[in-house]
Amino acid sequence: MDRAGDGQAVGISPSSVRRIWAGQGLQPHRVRAFKLSNDPKFADKLKEVVGLYIDPPAHAVVLSIDEKSQIQALDRTQPGLPMKKGRCATMTHDYKRHGTTTLFAALDILEGKVIGRCMQRHRHQEFIRFLNTVEREVAADKAVHVVLDNYATHKHPKVKAWLQRHSRFTFHFTPTSCSWAHAIEGWFAKLTRQRLTRGVFTSIVELQAAINHFIADANAKPKPFVWTKSADAILATVSRGRQALEAVH
Repeated sequence: MDRAGDGQAVGISPSSVRRIWAGQGLQPHRVRAFKLSNDPKFADKLKEVVGLYIDPPAHAVVLSIDEKSQIQALDRTQPGLPMKKGRCATMTHDYKRHGTTTLFAALDILEGKVIGRCMQRHRHQEFIRFLNTVEREVAADKAVHVVLDNYATHKHPKVKAWLQRHSRFTFHFTPTSCSWAHAIEGWFAKLTRQRLTRGVFTSIVELQAAINHFIADANAKPKPFVWTKSADAILATVSRGRQALEAVH
């Protein structure tokens, strides 16, 4: 928002506009994104997933599984300059592309460790290969509860057939348009922020090595995933949001 332009329109100074906004608790320069799920089973799915986070079953592992697709191996067109006193680190705004990779990852809610595998594509074939990796990694005496989103690959007939052959696995799907309910998304954001955004990668192999190194470092000092808000509290918030939208429209 332009304080000067707003002030001129009504004949007051920009500082007066700023004081009025502050006095009313308004921040018109900020916009927060949101989307309410239209999933007809929203409440049931939410309670199921949040229940796994807050009170996981005994003698079981709860995994949040998803894929981060199209991670680009980006190389800058010129070398950057390191940070020093009085100057931040620099890097060119343009880059060279050296291909992409897809990271399949499973976050263990209780331990905070991640099982990860980079693959070239993200079809049901690769997803089944990753499930086989998870099957080998998780102790054989543990039941496995998997939280997933509604991506078609996760519901492919061959994936369902795999699930029938592996009876200790149970899939739990988040409500549609609810990536915030998927624990692994927060870990993906951390990977992007801490390793990928400022990374310089001259090949896919170099990019995959960096991702694998990040996973190894994170697993060396894992932090359990902690969900604090109850399903009832979330449902109450969503209900207020729907009422606000209805009042506007």
